[in-house]
Amino acid sequence: MASLRVARRMFCAAAETAAAPVTSSRWERLKNSKAGSWCRGLVSDYKEACREVVVGSWERPVKASAYATLLGGAWACFYTKPDRSSFDATLLEFSNQLGLLSPWIRNGTSDGHVQSLVKLRNEGRLRHASLGLLSLVYSADYDADATLYEAQCSNLSVPWRELPRRILDVGFVGRWWVLDSKMKNFDVNEDEFKNLPPHMQATSPPSVQEVERSERLHKESWLALTMEEEEKEPDAVDRKEESVSEEGQTQALKEEQTQA
Repeated sequence: MASLRVARRMFCAAAETAAAPVTSSRWERLKNSKAGSWCRGLVSDYKEACREVVVGSWERPVKASAYATLLGGAWACFYTKPDRSSFDATLLEFSNQLGLLSPWIRNGTSDGHVQSLVKLRNEGRLRHASLGLLSLVYSADYDADATLYEAQCSNLSVPWRELPRRILDVGFVGRWWVLDSKMKNFDVNEDEFKNLPPHMQATSPPSVQEVERSERLHKESWLALTMEEEEKEPDAVDRKEESVSEEGQTQALKEEQTQA
């Protein structure tokens, strides 16, 4: 009987111990879980990486400034990269500028390039591709909404190796470089000067003396004409003639008086 009482007490104590577990908060359970351990390791890794970056920048400032410049330039290029809407706006603006000029003074290269781009845009054959730091505009064979078999079949699509021949413009740092270069001197028709002698076709920039002389003559052309000196000269001549005539009259009177 005594042994049964001892065994009963042992079982009761074990049951009470199992029924009353150690109380822990939710935050401690989350911290001790697998996800908590992974997050602690990730934070410690990032902390160590940031510390190494700061120490390395302090020890090698030239290398750190070069990396910072490259990263800042890449970010600026990505932020100022032009999109398709900017290309359409630039194209329409240049087309309107050419439309305001007479056909006799338009540059043939500028007019032909812009008209070809406008034609491709109206046909829906212009495509835009973003490459991260720059943008490309290239031509396609069909409209994107065309339902022809040749336009929808992937086996008949244009291969990527032909892309360099189809590129029409490159957008970088907020500009479309090919379009801007084609619009240089768009209001000068070079065909008008092809029949001139060679020494008259080429023009050289003026020197500093020529520029100063042109500016001086331009300023003098705006000055008002002064006629005072020219008016004073005839008055002086008339006065001299009057004085001479008066002297002649006085001498004639004196002679008559002497004769009388």
